[in-house]
Amino acid sequence: MIWREKRVLLIILGLLLAANTIFFFTYRVRYEERLKDLDDRLAQSEARLAQARSTRLLAERRVAAVRKTQRDVRDVYDKQWSTETQRLTALISEVEHLAAASQLVPPSKNFVRTTNAQPQKRGRVAAETVNINFTVKGTYQQMRRLINLLELSQQFVIIDQISINSAENQQLTMTLTLKTLFRDMTQPPGAAPKEL
Repeated sequence: MIWREKRVLLIILGLLLAANTIFFFTYRVRYEERLKDLDDRLAQSEARLAQARSTRLLAERRVAAVRKTQRDVRDVYDKQWSTETQRLTALISEVEHLAAASQLVPPSKNFVRTTNAQPQKRGRVAAETVNINFTVKGTYQQMRRLINLLELSQQFVIIDQISINSAENQQLTMTLTLKTLFRDMTQPPGAAPKEL
């Protein structure tokens, strides 16, 4: 009856339904694959972003460390290795104060200035060396205290030579040579060295 009359139309509709069903399942599978690919790409992009952030943070820490090191070098260069006119009086006062704290008072001090005779290399610090020589008499404990105080001093001072001779009544005679460096006066003030 109606099936027979509309058979061609029903076959066409059945074929369209089958084609739509096949297309729907094929499209759904392809759509899911595309979604999975997009999720994978998103995960990879997030991993690259996290890695880039950690690399940036590491680089920022390194830059901060370099800037801190530059400030510290500039501080040492300007304060600890400042010029002779800026630091010699404070150094002499410090040595006299430490000797007095050790109950050793040198009768006199001798200063010897030497200049670095090596040719200047680019970025190197031009320095002038000043040796302070003095002799004191006292007990072993006083001399140990003086040496300890010199080593703990905030001034940039190097104990270059020590010579100890015995004297009468457990008294010792110590000849001490201290050395310090001063920045060369020809370099502009505040100009930190490129290489130490």
